[in-house]
Amino acid sequence: MRKETLIKIIAELSRILLGVTFIFSGTVKAIDPEGTIIKMGDYFTAFGWGHAIWSDALLSFAMIAFEFMLGVCVLLGVHRRLSTLGILLFMAIMTPVTLYLALYNPVPDCGCFGDALIITNWQTFDKNIILSAAAIIAFIYCRRLTPCYSNRAHSIVALFAFAFGVAFCYWNYSHLPMVDFRPYKVGANIPKLMEIPADAPQDEYVFIYQKDGVQKEFKLEEAPAGDSTWVYVDARLVKQGFIPTVSSFDLYNEAGDNVAGEILSDEKPVLLLISPHLEQASEAHVAEIEAISDYARTHDLPIYTVTASNETQCREWAKHTGLDIPFLTADDVLLKTIIRSNPGLVLMKQGTILDKWHHNDIPTPNELQALIEANRPNLRSAGRIWLYTVLAFVLPLLLFWGCDRALKPKKLGQVKNEQI
Repeated sequence: MRKETLIKIIAELSRILLGVTFIFSGTVKAIDPEGTIIKMGDYFTAFGWGHAIWSDALLSFAMIAFEFMLGVCVLLGVHRRLSTLGILLFMAIMTPVTLYLALYNPVPDCGCFGDALIITNWQTFDKNIILSAAAIIAFIYCRRLTPCYSNRAHSIVALFAFAFGVAFCYWNYSHLPMVDFRPYKVGANIPKLMEIPADAPQDEYVFIYQKDGVQKEFKLEEAPAGDSTWVYVDARLVKQGFIPTVSSFDLYNEAGDNVAGEILSDEKPVLLLISPHLEQASEAHVAEIEAISDYARTHDLPIYTVTASNETQCREWAKHTGLDIPFLTADDVLLKTIIRSNPGLVLMKQGTILDKWHHNDIPTPNELQALIEANRPNLRSAGRIWLYTVLAFVLPLLLFWGCDRALKPKKLGQVKNEQI
């Protein structure tokens, strides 16, 4: 009896660990689906497969929603054998992949928890070993996992979890992520994020010298730089120093000058229309953008289109859209990190981001005017949005549970008593 109880406890703990982890992982990816598309593109590029397939947002949505659904099903005991088998197969694929990432480091982090929680590739591998062990236990003892619904409700719950995951991805993709996990969130001051404290630890290197065919490593203060009998071979980083949150923020004008310093120190509000690649930019809201451009010109506010596209593409886009906004160029990775929209609008003043907008949510000139007059970051509380999101997911599950309980067949004894 004790053995059975112990197995039951271990199986249930494995179920909880897997369910919570997969739900959390799917949720943070769904909050920033564009980031997931970018990360999967990095994976495909690192393995030499290209990443055109991941430009299809719906395919990415389906992958995120499937992960979320697996977590929900395991946690609630829905399709116990199939859901635990799905997670076991998922871990069987991802664990070797993350071992490869840890050994060869083709991408800096796995992206398994999006930008919400960044862990090293070795930490990811260690995490996957633990989850794999839990998946094996949950699969072997899946019949011991307590189901929250009867069999007739399992498919409904699974389909609802998948549909909710897709819908949540689409909402965040069509607007800015409901939670911004990146450095350039509203309220952030870019110059402060680039500061390096005077007492910050520096990179530590060892220097490799050779003498009489024998190589030896030296610390900086011990290096035989003045001894001609030693020949310098190489240097190796042994300890990473302090890395600022924003390591670089470079914006170049048509003359090739870096004007980022001027923009970050400008006492006037500055508007940046950001498009990593103009040839892929949405033109659905050009009229709204033009109204903002006219407002900026009328009120003598600096406004720029910032892109990684080349000069020819910039001219073609300006001619096609009719927007007369000066161009600046920047690295496309920087622009995708600043805002998950192509194009997207950023309002900043003296390096502080006052607000950001997806192209589907471009403000009216009056709304922009009110924000400028307020002269403070427009910090929106995510509490209410989170509440509505959780309720939109939990309440239907509770409704399914209530209906399932109400339709549960009565025990034979109860039926006989009623008939009597």
